[in-house]
Amino acid sequence: MAVCQRLLIHILLFASSLAHNDFFTSIGQMTDLLFLEKDLITCLKSYIRAEEDKLEQVKKWADKLNILSNAAIEDPEGFLGHPVNAFKLIKRLNTEWGELENLVLTDMSDVFISNLTIQKQYFPNDDDQTGAAKALMRLQDTYQLDTNTISTGDLPGASSDTSLRSTLTVDDCFDLGKVAYSEADYYHTELWMTQALKQLDKGETSSIVDTVTILDYLSYSVYQQGKLQRALDFTRRLLKLNPAHQRANGNLKYFEYQLAKQIKVEERGEEEQDRQRRETRGRPDDYLPERKGYEQLCRGEGIRMTPHRQSRLFCRYYDNNHHPRYVIGPVRQEDEWDQPHIVRYHNILSDKEMEKVKELAKPRLHRATISNPLTGVLETAHYRISKSAWLGAFEHPVVDKLNQRIEDITGLDVTTAEDLQVANYGVGGQYEPHFDFGRKDEPDAFEELGTGNRIATWLFYMSDVQAGGATVFTDIGAAVLPKKGTAVFWYNLYPSGEGDYRTRHAACPVLVGNKWVSNKWIHERGQEFRRRCGLQETD
Repeated sequence: MAVCQRLLIHILLFASSLAHNDFFTSIGQMTDLLFLEKDLITCLKSYIRAEEDKLEQVKKWADKLNILSNAAIEDPEGFLGHPVNAFKLIKRLNTEWGELENLVLTDMSDVFISNLTIQKQYFPNDDDQTGAAKALMRLQDTYQLDTNTISTGDLPGASSDTSLRSTLTVDDCFDLGKVAYSEADYYHTELWMTQALKQLDKGETSSIVDTVTILDYLSYSVYQQGKLQRALDFTRRLLKLNPAHQRANGNLKYFEYQLAKQIKVEERGEEEQDRQRRETRGRPDDYLPERKGYEQLCRGEGIRMTPHRQSRLFCRYYDNNHHPRYVIGPVRQEDEWDQPHIVRYHNILSDKEMEKVKELAKPRLHRATISNPLTGVLETAHYRISKSAWLGAFEHPVVDKLNQRIEDITGLDVTTAEDLQVANYGVGGQYEPHFDFGRKDEPDAFEELGTGNRIATWLFYMSDVQAGGATVFTDIGAAVLPKKGTAVFWYNLYPSGEGDYRTRHAACPVLVGNKWVSNKWIHERGQEFRRRCGLQETD
């Protein structure tokens, strides 16, 4: 059981990082869970071996006695006539059977259960499972994936290595449907209950759900979407399997009545309703009016860059007007967009620097927050799925060096900038469209900092992402793909200090991969409003 003792030490070492909630919002922190589960499996195997050793001792004792007993009962008197045999029989029954009893009663699970109990306090909870389930549905919507694609694990960008690809069981699909149902999201309830039903119909078995239960969920979810005929069909199929189902019998009469009195509408009108239901995914009024365009950009669609404009984008070696640090070794600069001007710097971070930043940030990652535009209070939000940590220049020479690099390349004073924010995205991690700068309707934005508005944004990409995770600018139709070791830069304000609303941007959901970024928000105070970095701000 020594491995179980090591597991306890491992738990204590990682307790600080595992104590946080919202595991699903950071893939980086979830890796600790994988290692803990691996140790727990090893501990479980150790327990199994201990039980097997115990049973082997019992088996050997039983086999030995069986041979002796078989010989003895052939001639009981002759056997017991030997005084040694008589002595050993009495001893066995008086002592050895008691020892065997103690062995059988010995609980070999104590160490394993003790470690499991300690570890469970760091396990993900129901909120994490719900968050991860919603993330799958978000990916399903954004990247227009069908349930079977997700269920088989055959996602775009996923590794062809089958050992790295998991599939969803009937029970998994049913659980996803239940999460949607609990949120009154009947669109996704229907999709995932239908997938569960398909897998059951194909012969897959389930330990927790049967066809009748799934049909019960399906009939109600489609009814809630106004699909009375389908609700009736599901109910009739359910009653064929269970004619005594009380709720289904009541629903059958109700659905038949509603269908009989339903006013006929034109076929085109029905098609239009179906189209709207598909586009809104059952959401009554979307809080994000630009969702359709945002999700198109995430899929690589709707990018508004004409060939003529594309021809005016260039790559160049850049030394920020002969800056002494870059005269001999200029950086590689690439135009990503023209108006507003967005540039990318290549090979701007080394692997060693990126790993050090991640190492410093990982133990301090907490659920990323947003500033409530009405109260100014920092709070978590369902539209920002990531964890972040803030690193000051004084905390490590690497952080100080990165700050200096940003200042040298942009020509902007970073002494009044915010600390370096490091973010790691979770399952389906995203940050929906937002502005980095404070708007006129947010007069108190950044007031406590006393450094003015956010004049510019510098964004480091510290990992490649196999699929998804692009930075998209919804107003201008631009998409910037994450590329490890690069950084993108843009101004949030015009030279007048007015906000540039074209910089509204978003981090698309990560479909496959682990996205790490770090960013520097540079503020107005301390800046000279002139072109000091070679980027031409457009009016």
